[in-house]
Amino acid sequence: MGRRVYLEDIPLDEALRRFYGALEKEGWFHTLSEEPAPLDQALGRVTAQPVWARISSPHYHSAAMDGVVVRAADTHGASKTSPILLRLGEQARWVDTGDPVPQGFNAVIMAEDVQAVGDDQIQIMAAVADWHHVRLLGEDIVATELVLPENHRIGPPDLGAMAAAGLTEVVVRRKPTVTLVPTGTELVRPGEPLEAGRIIEFNSLMMAAQVQEWGGSPIRHTIVPDDFLRIKEAVREALKVSDVVVMNAGSSAGSEDYTAQVVSELGELLVHGIAIRPGHPVVLGVAQGKPLIGVPGYPVSCVLTMDIIVKPLLGRLLGVSPPARPTLQAVMSRKVLSPMGEEEFLRVKVGRVGDRLIATPLTRGAGVIMSLVRADGLVRIPRFSEGVESGSTVEVELLRPREEVENTIVAIGSHDMTLDLLGSLLHKEHPALSLSSSNVGSLGGLQALRRGEAHLAGSHLLDERTGEYNIPYIRETLRGREVVVVVNLVYRDQGLMVPRGNPKGIRSLEDLTREDVSFVNRQRGSGTRMLLDYELGRAGINPNGIRGYERDEYTHTGVAAAVSSGTADVGLGIMAAARALELDFVPLLKERYDLVIPRAYYEAPLLQPLLEIIRQPGFQAQVVKMGGYDTSQTGQVIAELSG
Repeated sequence: MGRRVYLEDIPLDEALRRFYGALEKEGWFHTLSEEPAPLDQALGRVTAQPVWARISSPHYHSAAMDGVVVRAADTHGASKTSPILLRLGEQARWVDTGDPVPQGFNAVIMAEDVQAVGDDQIQIMAAVADWHHVRLLGEDIVATELVLPENHRIGPPDLGAMAAAGLTEVVVRRKPTVTLVPTGTELVRPGEPLEAGRIIEFNSLMMAAQVQEWGGSPIRHTIVPDDFLRIKEAVREALKVSDVVVMNAGSSAGSEDYTAQVVSELGELLVHGIAIRPGHPVVLGVAQGKPLIGVPGYPVSCVLTMDIIVKPLLGRLLGVSPPARPTLQAVMSRKVLSPMGEEEFLRVKVGRVGDRLIATPLTRGAGVIMSLVRADGLVRIPRFSEGVESGSTVEVELLRPREEVENTIVAIGSHDMTLDLLGSLLHKEHPALSLSSSNVGSLGGLQALRRGEAHLAGSHLLDERTGEYNIPYIRETLRGREVVVVVNLVYRDQGLMVPRGNPKGIRSLEDLTREDVSFVNRQRGSGTRMLLDYELGRAGINPNGIRGYERDEYTHTGVAAAVSSGTADVGLGIMAAARALELDFVPLLKERYDLVIPRAYYEAPLLQPLLEIIRQPGFQAQVVKMGGYDTSQTGQVIAELSG
């Protein structure tokens, strides 16, 4: 097969209009049949017909209270000063809630307002009106009344209403069948052996869950290798049994990207390339009168394009509008540059800091699935915009409940693995709370505090002049700001992370200058980078002589992953990260890692559970197990500093 490039690169709205228009011509939006569903299996289904009540509810006049049933006329004139006596059996009868009201009676008096007088009489001290405390026949539902309209997604109360109306099943729309076809010679199923060049196929797992959530019935096809004829045949067979077919991967313009060609041969190719990010190489077509869609292989692009394209498609087929996600206004914590020709869906963390909701951008890579796991919401950056300025107000489409966002502790600063542990324990012990940790380096964290964008910052900045950690930088960066409390989190070992067995015999910083050694660094502004520069200066080592000095990662685990994968021979980081990825570790020095917290937040209720966990022996014991940590001062206040 010859290589093909994008046919177009069109706006999202235009792509969807073109796609929907072709499906309308095919009559596809009216193809779902109907089927009966027992009520206990109908939750989330969509009604295919109006639902009418077979019986009334209640279907008889019933007592609404425990007490006595009476004739209202017999109570006229009763008062506290002139009580009336009624004969049991003839003028009054005891009833419980839900009992039928006997013929000839028309009101109920609560037991608390009745006083027994002997065995055959009661005394009442207030008159009652006709049908007082009586649930009349049909008070809730009248036979033949409309219970639910057509195209209604059934919820828990709906099930109760239908049962009360005498129904045992309901006619619903058949769930649309969506076949998901993962393609790629490099793919293996979860649990199968892995080797270099092989990738676990998990996109179809996520896509199937999305389809189920949207009311569809997913079919996960087995992995199809990058062979045009095999992909084409798999899709042809899927079209026979599906309402929608989605091919995953192969939608770009590479030599083994066959999705667009498959669509062209089996039907009509309508769109190849939409001006969105992530998710640019989307393929939209129609074959055998059905939608045939190609979504990108990168997991974030896959999930987002399914949400943008397949979710509304299934909703329209079922006759319901997908519920709009809640939105909120937030302040962007830092400047974001965006490609002018594409509409971008930016993943963000959100938390309330002071009286503002702060949105912090997450990693933008289309292959970083954890960015969606960590994301609180999406910010849509319009096409032909240059991005978003720091401090500007943006609309965030929430991916999780607003209450969770409001109860998020925002930590911005240096990365440390203890923060991940701390966040896990916080959510375990206090499910309503969460810890959002953004890794921008120690200096970036202090600057975020200065701008009022975080509750706390992790910092391990060594001052070259005094040899003191954090305090000089806090004074300088937060000059003129409110009082901050410096709490020690850990002391930790920094050193050289090298492959198992240390094959190149790297023992010191001097070894970094060897021609056969490649290095991976931390980003500028991080405490580790500043520590490295300080130690290089003390040793008289020129950074220009280190191969890989300019290559940087934003976390200790990122550095460890680079060494583990063989893209670097060595990196500077903490022992816990080396242990986590089964690397050897050459310790060089011990440093202090602190949490810097404005006093207003240090004393606020939101942070108290976090501080309590930090000071728990159980947390400290788990930290020590990770390796390379000293918790002898964990939780202690190092200083209170006034700006």
